Amino acid sequence: MANKVTIQDIADALGVSRNTVSKAINNTGILADATREKVLAKAVEMGYKQFSYANSVSDIFGGSIVKKPEHTGEIALFTGSFLDNSHFASTMLDKFQHEITDLGYSMLMHRVTPANIADMVLPASFNKEHTKGIICVEMFNQKYCEMLCSLGIPMLFVDAPVESYSKQLEADVLMMDNSAGFFNLISNMKERGVTKIGFVGQANHCRSFFERYMAFRNAMYLNNLPIDEKFDFSDVHPHGPEYFANLFKAISALDELPELLICANDFVAIDIINCLKVLDRSYPKDVMIAGFDDSAESKVMTPALTTCHIHSQIMGFTAANLLVSRIEQPDLNYRTVYTETNLIYRESTRD
Repeated sequence: MANKVTIQDIADALGVSRNTVSKAINNTGILADATREKVLAKAVEMGYKQFSYANSVSDIFGGSIVKKPEHTGEIALFTGSFLDNSHFASTMLDKFQHEITDLGYSMLMHRVTPANIADMVLPASFNKEHTKGIICVEMFNQKYCEMLCSLGIPMLFVDAPVESYSKQLEADVLMMDNSAGFFNLISNMKERGVTKIGFVGQANHCRSFFERYMAFRNAMYLNNLPIDEKFDFSDVHPHGPEYFANLFKAISALDELPELLICANDFVAIDIINCLKVLDRSYPKDVMIAGFDDSAESKVMTPALTTCHIHSQIMGFTAANLLVSRIEQPDLNYRTVYTETNLIYRESTRD
């Protein structure tokens, strides 16, 4: 007898969340029509019990599917930096574009320059009349983000400025879980007898960096581990070309290294490793290192880097659903949504 098909089986087959499949099958919650039909088609194909009688999705609706007219218009991508293939948002945006294209939207990228931000002006390539929604990536200037929100266009921020905690943006925000991985890492390190743990990364750069920094401090507190402030490098400025020089100066001034340095992302971890090389130190022999993002670089480094994996495809799918639902229902309450991340142990923490 064949195994019973579950909602999780359908979710795994499509690469979406269990919650999305449940919404489609039970016709509850907010879901784009194309997504609902895709889920129902897979449920029929796999023989899910509720649709065992159906040969196609049209059978579920009594022989016909009422479709909304195809959407038209552009989704604008605003980004403050170049998103190369190592950036988690590269894969996320591939999935996002695929999802909105299925719904009839096109996507056009607009690079927001420092001059645009200083003058509080929109990129010259942006056409408000053609734009149905805006997704922002690497946009961390609070005043500029507030200006974008005043355009009256549905907005989604993937990560956001730290100031937006106290001055809420009139927009939805999509984040990754920035806490669970570092909580697990520090708890595990305590069991291994590791107590001298530090943090590296400019905490006020963006929400995700701030949340990772607070996860470090909260996890140390909950594990009854003392925080030695000399190992806290959360205020090394600026986040940019001068960062490495300032970080090297701070690291080289230490009279001893901690046992573990937790870094705000993998590229901060690489900066730390390069500092250690100049100081004729190595990891994990002299200090263990952990990052965040699970970038391509983290896998090929020697030793490979312990890090937290971001599910970029799920973030892209979630981003599309958040922005499309905002376009279709602009009066919804603003939402902040977190997607799962997973801690991956590798050799940089002697695993």
